[in-house]
Amino acid sequence: MNSDEFLDAVRKENETALSRLGSSKSLYAATGGEMEPDEVFDAAADSEYAAAQTFGGWADDEGDEDASELFAGIAEVENGHYERVSGKVDDHEPNETPALHEYLRGLDDTIERLGGFVGRTLASEKSKKQLTGFFTGKADPKTAQLFRDLNGDLDEQLDDTLALLDERCDSDEEWETAKEAAKDAITAAYDEYTESLESMGVNPKPVC
Repeated sequence: MNSDEFLDAVRKENETALSRLGSSKSLYAATGGEMEPDEVFDAAADSEYAAAQTFGGWADDEGDEDASELFAGIAEVENGHYERVSGKVDDHEPNETPALHEYLRGLDDTIERLGGFVGRTLASEKSKKQLTGFFTGKADPKTAQLFRDLNGDLDEQLDDTLALLDERCDSDEEWETAKEAAKDAITAAYDEYTESLESMGVNPKPVC
């Protein structure tokens, strides 16, 4: 297996979850049904803050020098994202850590972290597109472009992570380890999405 085959497999095997995470109900779930710009900004800021903390922590305790450098660079970008998004709300106070990042923070193996990061990125791409669409619908093209720009940063992060996975995975077993971590990251995000909608009496399953 190589990184292209790995990415295709992750997308295919998690197609339903990723599709639903990219549905119009994803923001509804993330904001607890409060679909107003302030609440959307707050939820987006929570996500960016959690990402910066997760990947900064990985950089600090990662034994693989190349991976540590990669995670440090990602954390720096995510800190920048947080500053840009949190600047849209007054005195943002981070809420509970998203389930996706709770899962990621429990990983300590380099290949699992790289795989988990791929899963996180595929899920995040879906949410960024919904944020772009939300503000486009609000006739706020400047803010829509902000989230379009943030999504563009994810592409570069994903490419760098896949390149390092190609260097580190020497066997099918290691690729499988990375794939399981990617799946579990997506599942953590999807389960939280599902639980949020169900708590509001909304059935997420017909949403594709």
